[in-house]
Amino acid sequence: MERVEGIGGLFFRARDPEGLVAWYSRHLGVDPPPMSYASSSWRQAAGATVFAALPADSDHLAQGAGWAVTFRVRDLAAMVEQLESAGIPVERDPQTYPNGLFASLSDPEGHAIQLWQPAGADA
Repeated sequence: MERVEGIGGLFFRARDPEGLVAWYSRHLGVDPPPMSYASSSWRQAAGATVFAALPADSDHLAQGAGWAVTFRVRDLAAMVEQLESAGIPVERDPQTYPNGLFASLSDPEGHAIQLWQPAGADA
């Protein structure tokens, strides 16, 4: 069976698309979309990706949100410190799970972001 190899894009509505793209680039290191086909898109490191449909009333999604994104990070503590130093509130999950460590935040438009430092089979 032929399979997809990964996620090739994540698209969502924004009130200020340019400002939000700049925020993701500045604070999370996600490169902006290329301005031409001669330039490459942001490249993520190879690693585990969870693709899951959730119940409409799931607590995993912010109220009224249709999506949530989880970014893999190498060092969660360093990323959290970097974000908090920039004045961005981050909620650290105090529990260590078999699959790693987590923290949550929102972008300037209120989209839910989860940071994940993988452990176990996903590391």
